[in-house]
Amino acid sequence: MEASTNATLAPVVKRIAVPCSCERAFELFTAGIANWWPLSTHSVGRDNAACCMIEPRSGGRIFETGKDGTEHDWGKVLAWEPPHRLAFTWHPGGEADSAQTVEVTFTRDGAGAVLTLEHRDWHRLGERAPKVRKSYDQGWDAVLDHYRAAA
Repeated sequence: MEASTNATLAPVVKRIAVPCSCERAFELFTAGIANWWPLSTHSVGRDNAACCMIEPRSGGRIFETGKDGTEHDWGKVLAWEPPHRLAFTWHPGGEADSAQTVEVTFTRDGAGAVLTLEHRDWHRLGERAPKVRKSYDQGWDAVLDHYRAAA
């Protein structure tokens, strides 16, 4: 695929239902991320990763901390609207100028909530965009399986 085609790559969109309120679903995704995110497979440091967190505010960092104290930025919070919406840049292990955008929304569904994740702006990755997008299409499934289990 040519770089000009990358601007038209569709977002990765994932939807999962969880058996809790929007408030609890948002809190688990954000404040509770260190309890469910699969660091050993989905982090910069892999087995050396000790923790990850989202600073709870617009402009806050999303990052991991290694067992040796090293920090790796994953992105920056663009929108902090509890309990319904969170948006952030996303570039774990990459440069901020190649960051994509991830938006996560939480909507009520009966007694539970539906989390919708949209990962877009693939064009910022240049020629690597199609391959990276394909890996995230599968990767978000694995990550959100951990989130669902924690909920």
